Amino acid sequence: MPHDHGHAHIDPDSGDRRISIAIWANALLTIAQVVGGIFAGSLALVADALHNFSDMASLLIAFAARKIARRPADERMTFGYGRIEIVAALVNYTTLILVGVYLIYEGGMRMIDPPEVAGWTVVILGGIALVVDTLTALLTYSMQKGSVNIRALFLHNLSDALASVAVIIGGSLIILYDMKWVDPAITIGIALYILYLAVTEIGRPIRTLMLGSPPDIDGEGVVEVIRSVDGVADVHHVHLWQMQEHEVALDCHVVVEEGCLANAEQIKSDIKASLANHYGIRYSVLEIEASGNMHTGAELFGHGS
Repeated sequence: MPHDHGHAHIDPDSGDRRISIAIWANALLTIAQVVGGIFAGSLALVADALHNFSDMASLLIAFAARKIARRPADERMTFGYGRIEIVAALVNYTTLILVGVYLIYEGGMRMIDPPEVAGWTVVILGGIALVVDTLTALLTYSMQKGSVNIRALFLHNLSDALASVAVIIGGSLIILYDMKWVDPAITIGIALYILYLAVTEIGRPIRTLMLGSPPDIDGEGVVEVIRSVDGVADVHHVHLWQMQEHEVALDCHVVVEEGCLANAEQIKSDIKASLANHYGIRYSVLEIEASGNMHTGAELFGHGS
């Protein structure tokens, strides 16, 4: 079954401008929320500010990573610099996990001894945050299909917008019913959601950096595609990985039937065409072995004997 690994492209300079606007908007919002949260005694506002700060840091890292990733391959980095965006994603998710754990701890302490909270300050700053978070999500929406980092930023800002709604509701309950426990309770809720996002998304960059096979490609299916090519007797020592986010690579040993060795180059071409057609794999290194001289006991995947 063919797999579509294409993605929407957007002008790099236009994308950079959008991220720059989002960075400045989140920076100003973070400052306002920290000052307002301290003034109002609201940990929920500070929690939302820390989440926004982590998003701003993510935007800064993604912005720098986009710039570095465009560098061409050289003698020091023969695969190019594209993986810097994967490293950036791992850093961002790790930071989110640390922030989430800290906020749960602080929220728990304040649940035991709820402080006085200025409800109106919470509601006003929560409303401003909702506007900024929605703006940032809209700025990155059209870019999120082309990059795991930008998609993560989009999802984070969308979750920020939802968190801002929760902060507004919490501030309103404090104004109307003096429910002081609501602020730390919302803080813990925001923190748990941050942890949920980070833990569920961190697996992809880890998998890529660990040279894991792409999650949307069936390794057994790839093997069957190779075996189905005329002249191929078997295949082993298969390695599938992602050189960059959208570049799948493969290397393997292809066992060719004895009578087909003279057509080895044509068999290679047929395999490469099939891989590109079925799975979008356009980079492959194929080592040809004669069936009478093939490795015995070789593992299908990996490089074991």
